[in-house]
Amino acid sequence: MARNVGAACRRCRRENLKLYLKGDRCYSDKCSFERRAFAPGQHGQARFKKVSDYALQLREKQKVKSLYGMLESQFRIFFAKADKQKGVTGENLLNMLERRLDNAMFRLGFASSRNQARQLVRHNHVLINGKRVNIPSFQVNVGDEISIREKSRANTLMNDSLEAVARRGVPSWLELDKDNFKASVKALPNREEITMPIQEQLIVELYSK
Repeated sequence: MARNVGAACRRCRRENLKLYLKGDRCYSDKCSFERRAFAPGQHGQARFKKVSDYALQLREKQKVKSLYGMLESQFRIFFAKADKQKGVTGENLLNMLERRLDNAMFRLGFASSRNQARQLVRHNHVLINGKRVNIPSFQVNVGDEISIREKSRANTLMNDSLEAVARRGVPSWLELDKDNFKASVKALPNREEITMPIQEQLIVELYSK
């Protein structure tokens, strides 16, 4: 199974933005981005770089891919589906990315990072409407119930993440029942609720060439 194996902190520094890829570490003094807020590599601190329109578009795509933990082939499939839907392609894309099961798990606080959420999903800890789902890219829909399998509720990492969920907050399109390890999808995610600085139009322009 293909996956990203590079250093997560280098990705944050490359995008000049904290992507919260390492969970609680990103909120601590150990965060590499806080200590070295410049691009990795020999020329990371070089100034007066001339950036082309293509470079801006590419970096925006790479940033969103890193944020949601996706590979290029996966991301292209999502974009193609978003492009076929009615409405604004960029907003359709972000809507689909937010509705990924691994992202919903992270948003709810069942995991401290999207990478940890993917592990929980792949290892059969998650139920959708009472049925086991182990596909991280599964799209949750309005009315779906997300729950944690009974045997998995003693997981220490999961319980620690739930205790810290107040720091991030749960988006309004999701409703969390922390005591019963359950949640429900109340609505589709709004563009305004995605607080990370994403310029989705640049991604549309890149793939439209």
